[in-house]
Amino acid sequence: REDLWVREGKILNPEKLFFDEKGSADIQLDCKDSIIAPGFIDVQINGGFGVDFSLATDDFKSGIDLVSQKILSHGVTSFCPTLVTSPPAVYHQVLPQISIRNGGAHGAGILGAHLEGPFISKEKKGAHPEHCLRTFEEGAFQDLLATYGSLDCVRIVTLAPEMKRSSEVIGELTKRGICVSLGHSVANLSQAEEAVQHGATFITHLFNAMLPFHHRDPGIVGLLTSDKIPAGRRVFYGMISDGIHTNPAALRIAHRAHPKGLVLVTDAIAGMGLAPGRHTLGQQVVEIDGLNTYIAGTKTLSGSVATMDTCVRHFQEATGCSAETALEAASLHPAQLLGIEHKKGTLNYDSDADFLMLNDRLDVQATYIAGEEVWRQDALGM
Repeated sequence: REDLWVREGKILNPEKLFFDEKGSADIQLDCKDSIIAPGFIDVQINGGFGVDFSLATDDFKSGIDLVSQKILSHGVTSFCPTLVTSPPAVYHQVLPQISIRNGGAHGAGILGAHLEGPFISKEKKGAHPEHCLRTFEEGAFQDLLATYGSLDCVRIVTLAPEMKRSSEVIGELTKRGICVSLGHSVANLSQAEEAVQHGATFITHLFNAMLPFHHRDPGIVGLLTSDKIPAGRRVFYGMISDGIHTNPAALRIAHRAHPKGLVLVTDAIAGMGLAPGRHTLGQQVVEIDGLNTYIAGTKTLSGSVATMDTCVRHFQEATGCSAETALEAASLHPAQLLGIEHKKGTLNYDSDADFLMLNDRLDVQATYIAGEEVWRQDALGM
């Protein structure tokens, strides 16, 4: 119940303004009892609105622009465009067209790409095309470089830690400031713990595409309560809180076991925001049926069509957590995961003025980036 002061794109400490500059606000806005919360950060989104980030097209840039524009209405102010397992030619063509950039009226900011695969397990490939999967050969890291072509704009790499030579790859990636995530994997707990000791900090969509929890060997899921995590380090985990990928009880188990590590992700595909029917996910054709998305002709789930604001509301409903906790899972935690919490994910003084106005049901009313309004819910329900 207080004022939020913004100047030059940052959240301002008003004390200095009053006492040092004897200044006051140029513009005042009545927020009409809205909740003001940090903008959402989606670290796993494969596309949306007919755009598939894993398809190499001539107008790839206009596709990424469209998605970054459209997700503003869902409260997303920054995101990591995600590529699923693809042939090397696709990475070589697409990655140079992704540039890290600030958000604004043109759309949400791009924090860098999330490369999910191709160094993942055949048994847990999920919706990833098997013929494109790869293992690490002799010069493991060179192998990865040759596959991706460049790591310039890469922020997160998802790999299976049970693969031979994965430890050296994890070490090399983390040395370059790239976040390593464990997923699409049949790793046991000690393999997962070893990966974390080498620098992995994230788990890709917990419970999905990994061994189910077993009491004698809890697998990757066991990282949530492992006592082998290096001191001062936190393992984060993504959850697709769409009511389909994870039963609400599983969501509650994860949240109660390790609340500070939970990061909401949409894992949205090209079909998000479109009518049911056939769409793509990289090399595969997927079918949307209500909120379910399957690889065409199968019952294999392939990404989601949920939006981030829906995931936040579903998470709060499923866990009974406070609004603050639900909002932090989509803002503070992903910022901490990427090591940008001094700039994003909070409303602290000097952080970027990326914030949302929400009503008590956590519906997004307006989205601001760097202090400028970039989207507002109009009376006609746009």
